[in-house]
Amino acid sequence: MLVLSRKIKESIMIGDEIEITIVAVDGDQVKLGITAPKNIDIHRKEIYLSIQNENNEAIKSEANLIDNLSTFFKQNK
Repeated sequence: MLVLSRKIKESIMIGDEIEITIVAVDGDQVKLGITAPKNIDIHRKEIYLSIQNENNEAIKSEANLIDNLSTFFKQNK
């Protein structure tokens, strides 16, 4: 993990297109501004993990559906 110190209104760059700016610091809370191309999804980590979990559950559900349909058609030949 790279750890950087930044002050309010200072930024870091990720590649050529993503800029993260420190907007405010209030106690233990830091507000970030993120400038990135529209095709890049930006989520808080807990939301990102929730989306990944839902996607994995959907894949499992689709696999079960395909297995069930396969079994159904094999039984009804």
